[in-house]
Amino acid sequence: MIVREEELDVGTLPVNKIILGDAYKVLKKLPDNSIDAVVTDPPYGLEFMNQDWDRDVPPVKFWKEVLRVMKHGAHLLSFFGTRTYHRGVVNIEDAGFEIRDMIVWLHSQGFPKGQAIEKLIDKELGAYDKRKVIERIPDRWAGKGSVYCRANQEEREVALITEPATPEAKKWQGWNTALKPACEPIVLARKPISEKNIARNVLKWGVGGLNIDACRIGDSRPPTVDDPYKFKRWKEQDGCKRSPSCNPDLDTNKGRYPANVILDEEASKMLDEQSGIVKRVDLRDSCKSFKGGMFFKRDNGVVVITRRPIDLGGGASRFFYCAKAGRDERFAYCQDCNEVIPQKEWEKHKNHKLIFHTTVKPLKLIEYLVRLVTPPNGIVLDPFFGTGTTGIACLKQGFRFIGIEIDPIYCKIAEHRLKPYVKQKTLLEF
Repeated sequence: MIVREEELDVGTLPVNKIILGDAYKVLKKLPDNSIDAVVTDPPYGLEFMNQDWDRDVPPVKFWKEVLRVMKHGAHLLSFFGTRTYHRGVVNIEDAGFEIRDMIVWLHSQGFPKGQAIEKLIDKELGAYDKRKVIERIPDRWAGKGSVYCRANQEEREVALITEPATPEAKKWQGWNTALKPACEPIVLARKPISEKNIARNVLKWGVGGLNIDACRIGDSRPPTVDDPYKFKRWKEQDGCKRSPSCNPDLDTNKGRYPANVILDEEASKMLDEQSGIVKRVDLRDSCKSFKGGMFFKRDNGVVVITRRPIDLGGGASRFFYCAKAGRDERFAYCQDCNEVIPQKEWEKHKNHKLIFHTTVKPLKLIEYLVRLVTPPNGIVLDPFFGTGTTGIACLKQGFRFIGIEIDPIYCKIAEHRLKPYVKQKTLLEF
């Protein structure tokens, strides 16, 4: 499944393959107008843990190559950090893309990366070693053994909570230099169409739109006529008898229109706690009549048209899609055993050195994104493949993928994760 950069022939499409090599050089070998969509998570340019690969966002020349290999009208979805989003998007736009929108992924997995002002002041005044320890708590790596990511963080058993040692530091107790990161922007861009209008472009290239119905959120459809008892109760609830011609399976009831905001479960929970839970929309004394699949409602004497006869309720988060990475999506490479192991087995290798990816995106989230921008049986390119989440999402959704990754360890992890899905797809095709 892994193909080295130098083994790749110019003009070929290595479908469902992982290419080990520099993304820019690999892109040079791919044919023009051959990719249906790009979903990727590039470096954010934050110098993450002083890593060379994160010195800057991808340059304009890189995105020009991405643009060249994409079909006219094909969409690009790319994650960025909040501090460098502008730099990444300007480079994409300068390469020739149309910026269509921005999707905001709200999550609860981030942790503050700032510095405590009081500690900096004590250090500046030469009193840092005099800080009194008031509490010892287990460190995030405690009990995990020699667990390392690509940055090889320092391993500690406990974290020390200390108090200021100087009067100057006490004045700034509780101050920090950064907020807790809780969102990541995703740029939605499109290669300009080549035809007179979008309809002709879709007919020629097979791309150009967003698959809205496949990405609707939730299911607000009421009971169907297949269940006469429930359907009868639905028609007569709240004292508002619905017409026998009412069709509960209208397209407008397939779910809520996808928004440009996405939440994970924890963010959804916090939002629902503030909004409260709505059991259902009460249409009593507000429904005037039903025509052509629409309800005419009274709102303070004003007639309002709504396309949905009933809202089955829920919290505010029901308007958005939710996703969160699970333990079964995180893998590491054990250098001592020379094998890839899932997170649930890391404890068994606590005395070994493990290498794992630090920014794995949730599989459900990537599935949603590839489904949004990829036509049936389309090819999705991810030039920053990491440990293969985009490839798995594509295979699960019935798409093909091309993944490019420069780190050989990540390629091994990605290959290990993809093998079950590749075998399953081959069997289904057979």
